[in-house]
Amino acid sequence: MISSCPICGNQVLTVELERHANSHFEDDEVQRDMELAQLAAVTELSTSVMVDVPEPSTRPVPKDDSVAQVASSSIIRGSSPYGNVMNEQISCLVGAQIRSEIQQIQGGVMNLLRNCLESEGNSSTSIISGSVDHHQSLSSEDKGWGCGWRNIQMLSSHLLRQRPETREVLFGGCGFVPDIPSLQRWLEIAWDKGFDTVGSSHFDNKIYGVKKWIGTTECVTLLRSFGLRARIVDFDSTESASLQGKSGKRVRGPMDKYLVKTNSCPNSSSGELSQEDAENMRGQQVLVDWVWNYFKSNCSGTLNNSKNVMISDKTPLYFQHQGHSRTIVGIQKQKGNRGSQDRYNLLVLDPGHRTADLERTLTMKKGWQRLVKRGVHTLRKPQYQLCYVDPGIASSEEMSQLKTIDSILIRF
Repeated sequence: MISSCPICGNQVLTVELERHANSHFEDDEVQRDMELAQLAAVTELSTSVMVDVPEPSTRPVPKDDSVAQVASSSIIRGSSPYGNVMNEQISCLVGAQIRSEIQQIQGGVMNLLRNCLESEGNSSTSIISGSVDHHQSLSSEDKGWGCGWRNIQMLSSHLLRQRPETREVLFGGCGFVPDIPSLQRWLEIAWDKGFDTVGSSHFDNKIYGVKKWIGTTECVTLLRSFGLRARIVDFDSTESASLQGKSGKRVRGPMDKYLVKTNSCPNSSSGELSQEDAENMRGQQVLVDWVWNYFKSNCSGTLNNSKNVMISDKTPLYFQHQGHSRTIVGIQKQKGNRGSQDRYNLLVLDPGHRTADLERTLTMKKGWQRLVKRGVHTLRKPQYQLCYVDPGIASSEEMSQLKTIDSILIRF
């Protein structure tokens, strides 16, 4: 099947359309190509002829094609404050981006998790986010380096379903979660817009096709470029925590660049806590308390009259530490026995786990705790970062402020 390139208009094989369109972003003569594309678009608008954008691949086409076309048209008409070349890049990406393929779980992973939490009885109280899809790392695509991108996808799946105002702007209004290469393109566009100039220099302003770790900074940069109020919170017990800017804030770059690598104590087994581990565990309680208060601060009530599971209107948390990142979708508090302290478990979705294993264990209500629950005793890293998204869309004045990525620092 032959299709027309949305940039240059050349006839190419449909299966080669995505690669061909992407090549325009890297071409040294991109300025000339974009001017030709804009001229074609202006001609199209002047004659009032609507030309359908060809399908970039054989993967599922989003149901919200009209939304994507509206977003593309608004960019071509110059409603964006950015230059013509960038507007055309965005317009092309809106039409060419590909939906991320995931294994669908009947009823949704969060409903299965809710059922498991309810089955544990009234001795615990859990607060969970609304709808979230699990995106797993694949050995054929991103195993070993793509966890950050997968967490962005999980967070985005929640935003698209739970926040209508976000659905209209995120990823050009396409209404679906794009694959990693498409997300990489969006991040490059965010950098070109002036978001996180410090962090972008770490990657030489290029991330498409690069197999490098990213962190909360890149997640926030990407989301803020669409006007979302994404925030970072730093939890730090190292001496570097004293190196902060004014107002308790500091600018951060990719997480793996700043973390201090420490060796675990060789004399302690995995089942025992050394004195240092015990001290760290008390410090990590600060993080757990913050997470509990975060989800609890905006609960819409219990699910199905459940006494021990509540739903929060808060977004899931992108959860970063040295070498890995996951998505916190809730937290559980178990009452202590005979005057002992309450115990907390973070409820996480790990991109390193197979979606099939999650579905199987949650459906059978057996073994799911090993995949989802993370107690305070497992939090042994000296530094953690959390990313969340406040409601609403930023104004033009606020967008300028959001271009500088900073974080709230909490020392423990």
